[in-house]
Amino acid sequence: MSKSQEPQKERYVPNALKFAFGGLAGMCATCIVQPLDLIKTRMQLSGGGRSSFAVAGEIIAKESFIALYTGLSAALLRQATYTTARLGVYNYLFDSYKQSHGGVAPGFAVKIFHGTAAGGIASFVGTPAEVALIRMTADGRLPKDQRRNYKNVVDALMRIIKEEGATKLWRGATPTVIRAMVVNAAQLGTYSQAREAFVGLVPDGITLHFCASMVSGLITTITSMPVDIIKTRIQNAAKGQSQLDVVTNILRNEGVFSLWKGFLPYYARLGPHTVLTFIFLEQFNAIYFKFT
Repeated sequence: MSKSQEPQKERYVPNALKFAFGGLAGMCATCIVQPLDLIKTRMQLSGGGRSSFAVAGEIIAKESFIALYTGLSAALLRQATYTTARLGVYNYLFDSYKQSHGGVAPGFAVKIFHGTAAGGIASFVGTPAEVALIRMTADGRLPKDQRRNYKNVVDALMRIIKEEGATKLWRGATPTVIRAMVVNAAQLGTYSQAREAFVGLVPDGITLHFCASMVSGLITTITSMPVDIIKTRIQNAAKGQSQLDVVTNILRNEGVFSLWKGFLPYYARLGPHTVLTFIFLEQFNAIYFKFT
């Protein structure tokens, strides 16, 4: 067999760059969808039945258009920690499996397991930034005398440590970890599976990534919303309120279906964020392969 006919060896992105590319992809996507995340958080904390458009209009009217980006510094830190870890761990597990099984990609069940493991590990790392993000995005809905008025994510983290103790940075860590495991099992596992299903049906490239990501985002939204709402309420709860009190109040006062409150902005945020994250990630990988 001539040199030109030899099968081309599959190329891999180094493990360190997997983590870096994952975080950068998440941060780029967050810069675009942050307003949707803020609207989603406000709706989850609200006891009323207002639409996402009404909430967005109220924020712009009372707090200004720029207020839609409140908490961006915390959101970026969350991506730098959480997304860096989850995509890095998932891609590492995925590639390790292929290498140990003669280049055969893992099946759907293994992908789900890899996504669950990646989410659980990453969420614990990212919980402090998550707590700061929830509080910063929720602040504008409170009366002025009750607002925390964090200047940025660093100020938020330092004040939480000073005023409440360092352990409060991991307030709501249990539902955060559970949510992340559900999200990543659904998102990372279904993205890989949907991507394989769409191959040959739609053009490769951004169109393929978009279709796979929207399917992944829909499944992820349906399965993870209840845990996300509970996590949000716990992390924004007043001092002294237990996690059990928060869950009980939601179910007693608002009903089971309130656990899917804010479905539209949640999916509108998660779907595009998933799309953009994977598009950015795959573009970073393509750039790496082009110049190495």
